[in-house]
Amino acid sequence: MIYALFLIWVAASSSSAQQFYDPSDCSSDTSNQGSRYSCDSAQQPCRTFLVYRANQHFGHQNLLNISALFQVESDELLDLNNIASPLETLKRGREVLVPINCSCSGEYFQASLSYIVSERTSFPEIACGVFEGLLKSLTLLQENPSQGTDVETGVKLDVPLRCACPGGFARFNGVKYLVTYPILEGDGITPLSMKFSIAPEDLLAANHLEPKSTVYPNTTVLVPLKSDPVINLNVPDSPPPTPGFLPTITVEKTKNTKLRKLYIAGSVVGFFLIVVALLACGFYVKAVKKWKGERLQSFTDRNSVLSCSTARSSPRSGQTGRSSTNSCLSPDLLAGIKFSLYKYGIEDIKRATNDFNEDTNKIGEQVYKGLIDNESVMIKQMRCEDTRQVIDMHSKINHVNIVSLHGVCYGENDLAWSYLIFELPTNGCLRNCLSNQANRLSWRRRTQIAFDVATILNYLHYCIFPSYAHMSVNSRNIYVTSKWRAKLAKIGSTLAVSASTMNDKVVTVNGLVAPQNPMNEAASVKVDVFAFGVVLLELISGKEAAQGTFLKDSIRFLGGGANEEGCFEQLRSFIDPSLKNEYLIAEALCLAVLAKACIEDDPLRRPSMDDILKVLGRMV
Repeated sequence: MIYALFLIWVAASSSSAQQFYDPSDCSSDTSNQGSRYSCDSAQQPCRTFLVYRANQHFGHQNLLNISALFQVESDELLDLNNIASPLETLKRGREVLVPINCSCSGEYFQASLSYIVSERTSFPEIACGVFEGLLKSLTLLQENPSQGTDVETGVKLDVPLRCACPGGFARFNGVKYLVTYPILEGDGITPLSMKFSIAPEDLLAANHLEPKSTVYPNTTVLVPLKSDPVINLNVPDSPPPTPGFLPTITVEKTKNTKLRKLYIAGSVVGFFLIVVALLACGFYVKAVKKWKGERLQSFTDRNSVLSCSTARSSPRSGQTGRSSTNSCLSPDLLAGIKFSLYKYGIEDIKRATNDFNEDTNKIGEQVYKGLIDNESVMIKQMRCEDTRQVIDMHSKINHVNIVSLHGVCYGENDLAWSYLIFELPTNGCLRNCLSNQANRLSWRRRTQIAFDVATILNYLHYCIFPSYAHMSVNSRNIYVTSKWRAKLAKIGSTLAVSASTMNDKVVTVNGLVAPQNPMNEAASVKVDVFAFGVVLLELISGKEAAQGTFLKDSIRFLGGGANEEGCFEQLRSFIDPSLKNEYLIAEALCLAVLAKACIEDDPLRRPSMDDILKVLGRMV
């Protein structure tokens, strides 16, 4: 009896006002009384915590997204939750501790946030989905009375999250924090107490609950803690309650002969169509194999020997040049590529480039544009041994986001120039696209290009063996197709090397120094990550990266203001003005934070391309 009275006293004194458990869920449109924790005006604000669960459906699957949602520093969440990287994808439902500032506003405690709506939605979707029941939809509606039932894209909402500060006997008894915890189906008092290493009686008392009380999903409870919060993630969730049996309804059996016959007829017709489709597929595959065999045989006759020691001839023009006495290409390599490359003569190259006209055809260092068989091509002048390295690399990879290698033209001897013929995507290099004010690059196309470049770098880093560092990623080596998709050029050049062979300490990217520790295989690919970060900055700002203050100015702009509004204003002044307001500020902020992480001085603190790809995948 004395102990029960003691619990009642503790419950009544757990804060400066009564904190009763509210059994109505977050989407309830009933009275708002009890849905927030009450306070008195004399109550001092406090620093406390809430629990949020990683949620892939709403795009909050890593600490970078969660910190942006709650407007806290991601580094603070890293230390608090013992997670290595803000871009690490968390397991669905993984509980994350988030620090908040709780204060008494009128009659209730609340942690005041703002939220910018990224797509048309509703108040229940925001309250119960995005914020996982940390406030009721009715509270959100009352806080934003000017909005209708549906909330339009770009609207800024005031979000008062549930919280409470300890006071009275609770503070006297050593309670330091009251952590707001959202209840899911299957949660129980005992396992919840074990997660935070507290007595179940303390949890019951803090929420005015009795031992046999029921807690409901989509509600919150307060967890009283006497020390800094730590969640024991090894404690399993309570099993969901066993559902009762639903009443059965007797269904009268009806014999419908017509319906049965219709089912049988449909089954027979369906089976017949499947058999016909399989036979058609078989004939098609056989015909394709026959056609490929005839084509390869014809092509083999035209390219029976492909080396520097043979006569240089074009299967398209018939031009013939002089031969050399030895070859810089190995027989094994030639055998592997003889069916994939056209062999051109030097006259083909001269005709395509207007005899290497530097005024009309030169587009880069030793790079010319041209026209062969009414197809735009890019012709790269190289030494014979460098040609071998590029062909060797292209023979090992096959990816839609790589500029394709079409053919080769060998010099008259191994000391003469050779030429590689590549496709030339319609819209040219990314740098030119960003500089073209007449046909500006939209925000949606910029995010798609970023995703495409991340895709190919992820492929080079993790999908081939040994892993491969490009080492020359910049906006002039990224080309844009007619459908505004990105392709990466300069694969296999002398600058790009196997990640396992790199030992340089300093690497220059786009004229900017990418700080490096002595490289091993894991750290070397971080040079590409740094370069990718610079490309992201160019996509955001429209400015070209060059020596000088580009990175310094970018970091200053991305450093954020003193508050949220200041941060957004500073970011808006950095974004390419040609975009005007045709972009989502939340996506721009995400790209900016991602770019800043990519250009970290310490290469081991930069995210991997796999992590980057997961973030960008949410935008396209």
